[in-house]
Amino acid sequence: MSFSLPDFRRKWSCRGYMSAGAAMVTAAAGLLLIAERAEARKYHAPLDIFNLGAPKPRATVRAARIPLPKPRPEEAPKASDEGAAQADGKPSPDKPGADKPAESAPPPEKQASACRLALTEEIAIAPSIPDIRGPGACGGEDLVRLEAIVLPDKRKVTVKPAAILRCTMASALADWVRKDMAPLATSLGSAVSELDNFDSFECRGRNRVAGAMLSEHGKANAIDIRAVKLANGQSIGLTDRTTSREVRERVLHSVCTRFSTVLGPGSDWYHEDHIHLDLMQRRNDYRICQWNVWDPLPQVAPLLPAERPDEAPPREVAAKPEAKEGADNGGAETPPAPADKPAAHGNKARSHQPATKKRR
Repeated sequence: MSFSLPDFRRKWSCRGYMSAGAAMVTAAAGLLLIAERAEARKYHAPLDIFNLGAPKPRATVRAARIPLPKPRPEEAPKASDEGAAQADGKPSPDKPGADKPAESAPPPEKQASACRLALTEEIAIAPSIPDIRGPGACGGEDLVRLEAIVLPDKRKVTVKPAAILRCTMASALADWVRKDMAPLATSLGSAVSELDNFDSFECRGRNRVAGAMLSEHGKANAIDIRAVKLANGQSIGLTDRTTSREVRERVLHSVCTRFSTVLGPGSDWYHEDHIHLDLMQRRNDYRICQWNVWDPLPQVAPLLPAERPDEAPPREVAAKPEAKEGADNGGAETPPAPADKPAAHGNKARSHQPATKKRR
């Protein structure tokens, strides 16, 4: 390939003109950009690149008159020490600060129910306890710990152990002891001294069956009683068949009148040794009273017979089959006489021996 000097000059001279033109275009674009930036500095708002119009001037702010608080009246109480401490610039010890975290406000005091106001210390020793919130709606509100019941003559009937009950259930139990059991004990020549509490509040299903419906015991609305003890040491076992039937029937009629559920012997085998009482609410005030007052048990005969007295005659021994042969032939045999008595027809006494075949 041949290359000459004239060709070289002609080629690169055009390239020089093109480079000079590009440089002039770049310089013109730079001057235009500088002019636009200078124009943009005249406005406080950003450039209106979308042609939305010139920025609107801001509205004039007018000063508003703030009312001052009224002066403190002379009859108003003086400021507390807390206010004085704040005036001095010192933080109050009761107020939360950087060193003391804020504490939650105490809950409002719960108003006492009508039952709680009526169940005074003249009726029962039953202090209130906090509400219980257990699993599966277990627990209740307006609960008391029934420790003793006060009789009209100021005697106290101890509840052993103390029963956790709703106030309404505790009140019904106290009325039953005061108005029904106290006169019954007086007719027996004594006074009620103790109530045998077999079970009260317990978060469980009915009859302690897993998965069963929640028992009234789980709602603190039931109590199980085994016996009522008297001051003279006598005990009225509610399911004891040795206790007088008349006494147990009087107890039966009294509890079935006051409580909505009464379960005892004959209801199911879970209540053969105690009486279940509760105040379960049912439709149309339906009540359940299932308690069979069984008759007293008969006297059990001795296992061994009584010893044979010495003066009793000796026992006769059955004769062998051969001894009956003489009777078949018309013969008669004189029965043996007792050893301590003379034989009949003048025969001498002989010892009691088994009968033998008579020789002919």
